[in-house]
Amino acid sequence: MNRGTIVLLVIGLFLAIVMMNGCSSYNSMNRMEKDAKAQWEQVENAYQRRNDLIPNLVAVVKNYADFEKSTLEAVVNARANATKVTIDPSNLDEASLEKFQQAQSQVGSTLSRLLVVAENYPDLKANKNFLDLQTQLEGTENRITNERRVFIEKVKEYNISISSFPRKIWASLFGFKEKASFKMQEGADKTPDVDSLFNKGK
Repeated sequence: MNRGTIVLLVIGLFLAIVMMNGCSSYNSMNRMEKDAKAQWEQVENAYQRRNDLIPNLVAVVKNYADFEKSTLEAVVNARANATKVTIDPSNLDEASLEKFQQAQSQVGSTLSRLLVVAENYPDLKANKNFLDLQTQLEGTENRITNERRVFIEKVKEYNISISSFPRKIWASLFGFKEKASFKMQEGADKTPDVDSLFNKGK
């Protein structure tokens, strides 16, 4: 075997290794990106579940004529604003995610206020429909917390992968970009603290 042939074989082997690494990197990054997108849909579903419960909650509370009207209006308006904020899972940038988080936090805050005010209405607290909705809201808040946590983990895994060498090179060539995630602020995943509100005064 002459020297030229050996050089060609070495070059061919090198290119084969590079191509295999590129294919492997692409498949891995593509899988992690799809996992992050799929998990974002779960996050949205959890928040949508909370939004779907709000009209029923408001309808029950409205039966109590002296209930704070401003509190109900705040909940309804916050829900309406939150439903207008949508995000393309293929474009999870910081600006859109921050807008989404602010809208959902406002819903949580107004719900917390409503539940605090409800403490002053013994008959409302004893209403079966209200108690059922409380239970459903509590379960929904727990699901939101969990889905957000998983989403943060998925995005972190993806972002680390595409920023590590040599995948950073392949990520640039294939168009993979970092995705924004929820900021882990203290108490961010506990708004509203439904469980403590439900047990208050028991």
